[in-house]
Amino acid sequence: MVFNSLLFAVFLGVVLLLYYRLPHRGQNHLLLIASYVFYGAWDWRFLSLIWISTTVDWWAGLHLDESKSPAYRKRVLFLSCLFNLGFLGVFKYYGFFATSFLALAAWFGWHPQIRLLHIVLPIGISFYTFQSMSYTIEVYRKHLKPSRNLLEYATFVAFFPHMVAGPIMRATSLLPQVQKPRVITRAHIVEGLRLMLWGLYKKMVIADNMALIVDPIFARPGPYTFGETFVGVLAFAFQIYGDFSGYSDIARGTASLMGFELIVNFDLPYFATSPQDFWRRWHISLSTWLRDYLYVSLGGNQKGRVRTYVNLMLTMLLGGLWHGASWTFVCWGAYHGTLLAGHRAIGEWRGERPAPSAWRARAGWLLSVGFMFVLTLYGWLLFRCHTFHQIAGMTRALFLGPLDAGSLRHLVTIAFFTLPLVVVQCVQYFRDDLDFWRQVPVWAQTAFYLFCLYSIFLFGAFRGAAFIYFQF
Repeated sequence: MVFNSLLFAVFLGVVLLLYYRLPHRGQNHLLLIASYVFYGAWDWRFLSLIWISTTVDWWAGLHLDESKSPAYRKRVLFLSCLFNLGFLGVFKYYGFFATSFLALAAWFGWHPQIRLLHIVLPIGISFYTFQSMSYTIEVYRKHLKPSRNLLEYATFVAFFPHMVAGPIMRATSLLPQVQKPRVITRAHIVEGLRLMLWGLYKKMVIADNMALIVDPIFARPGPYTFGETFVGVLAFAFQIYGDFSGYSDIARGTASLMGFELIVNFDLPYFATSPQDFWRRWHISLSTWLRDYLYVSLGGNQKGRVRTYVNLMLTMLLGGLWHGASWTFVCWGAYHGTLLAGHRAIGEWRGERPAPSAWRARAGWLLSVGFMFVLTLYGWLLFRCHTFHQIAGMTRALFLGPLDAGSLRHLVTIAFFTLPLVVVQCVQYFRDDLDFWRQVPVWAQTAFYLFCLYSIFLFGAFRGAAFIYFQF
């Protein structure tokens, strides 16, 4: 069941019709049942993984709170994390590491016999695993009191609006919203519908139309021209942003209709001026999760310069691997780790500089945004390519590939579908307000919403295409 389908529209309508008539406890029970139906629509067998993970972490939270022994609490946390990561290891990474080991062994002339598991990757397993882990870690750190009610905790884990592709909600933020009665106001409804419409526009009009350009280019083994490589990467940059941020907007909008507030997962990432700034704006829920639970746990920047660079690289390598069981994702993580470490090293080398004049500051900002966008585009090439051979071929095309006039038509298509997004985000950036339309006259808001609605009907892809991050 995907957000951009008639089935979901009917499902959500039925859920809301019942939800608004129930008291708080009944709403939570309905949400739990609806979440399991929503997830089970893909494959009901994988509900068992969610049930087991939920029970184990709920039990761990109780024992972490009741025990006064530091050693015992560490063992409980370790077992909880080991259990969750073990699920990921078996279902998502076992085949990757097994085949990688076999390839390495064959290179040395050794051919061991290893049983490969031909299993389907449970949808959204990385998202709900990280969310559940945040609960036990926060209880261990005594930032959160554990839930004594298993059904409330299960509702927190399985909350369907964001369960499959985020944002990854911390237990400290979402669990209290489950436990307390929600008051649904007119503002919640208006905000929810606005976010859902904007998210559907980004998914169905931008992302799905960009996919028509991206998929044929990256499906070819080569050779590539400069034009088609640049067009393919540029279109993918808008595809993945429209697809993923569109999902996050729809998730936030759906939650708002039920009185919940989910965090903003994207903050104008293509206006970033540095690698650090990019990761403060892109997939915020994952980048802050990795920062708080991995980078800080490794020592962060508190154990010397070299260790800081190592911690940055390890964090981004694991962040790349989180996205998928492929060495190209590891390469993408290493690329961003190198950017982060390199930018930090340059900043330390340059030291404090006097404030530039106004025109130099504006020129510097423009150059920084442009340069960072180019670096981000190459990162998306690494992310989207299927093999290192394809990466090498497309990289060669960017520097040595022949020019071609045929790609101009694709550039016009990209500009046509992305211009409204670019205009809106320019206004958001320069006004420093993601919700600037709240101050816009009602007639202008209505005109914009009608534009989005008509664009969806005129240009939207109604084939119910899955969201890119479902595979992660």
